[in-house]
Formats: sequence, structure tokens, C-alpha cells
Amino acid sequence: MIDLDAAAFEALVIEELDLLPDDMVDGLDNVVFVVEDRPEDGSLDLLGLYDGLALTERERYGMGDLPDRIIVYREPHLHAVESVDELRDEIHTTLVHEIAHFYGIDDERLHELGWA
Repeated sequence: MIDLDAAAFEALVIEELDLLPDDMVDGLDNVVFVVEDRPEDGSLDLLGLYDGLALTERERYGMGDLPDRIIVYREPHLHAVESVDELRDEIHTTLVHEIAHFYGIDDERLHELGWA
């Protein structure tokens, strides 16, 4: 486990987000990225969460709708790794995984693709 304060962790998340391919992030519509310490249940098992309605499930969506959220949990990430390099890799994987949920890709398919 490594120790990193909230601001330094958020900076890593932003760096990893900036490294993602344009075609992956350009299609994100009305989505915000949020860093939180832990999930509501306090567990260390969940690294990220897509909180919203997948693009494939949207019938009517537009102005006035609250943004979907992609949440990256700091403490579970720090608990799961032993180095900053491992942390960067885990953050990258979490971002790809949660963005995939926005596009309607489920956990089973993500597992097949190696992103779960």
C-alpha cells in the first residue's frame, strides 16, 4: 500500500485521463469525473463506479439532465498497489472500465477484453 493525499491522487487521475485516446473520451456527453475516498459502504473492494445511464439505454437525454458520474475511489486504489507505477496502471484500467460502461459495455465483455 502506498500513501498519497487527495490532491496528488486527483492529479494522477487527471494525468491518466489526458493519456486516454481521443476517440474514447470525445464521445463522452454530460459526464463528470469525480474522485472520492471510498465507496458509500466504506469497502476497499470497489475501485470505480459509473453512475448514470449508458449511451445504449438512453431514449431521451439532453439539456437539463444531471451529468452522469465516473467515480474513482482513492483509498481502494492505494490499498491495491505497492508503487506509483502500479497506481497509474490501476487508475488507467479503472478509467477505461468505467468509460466502457458509459458506452454500454458490460462487465462480462470487459472481462473478455481484459479490462475487468
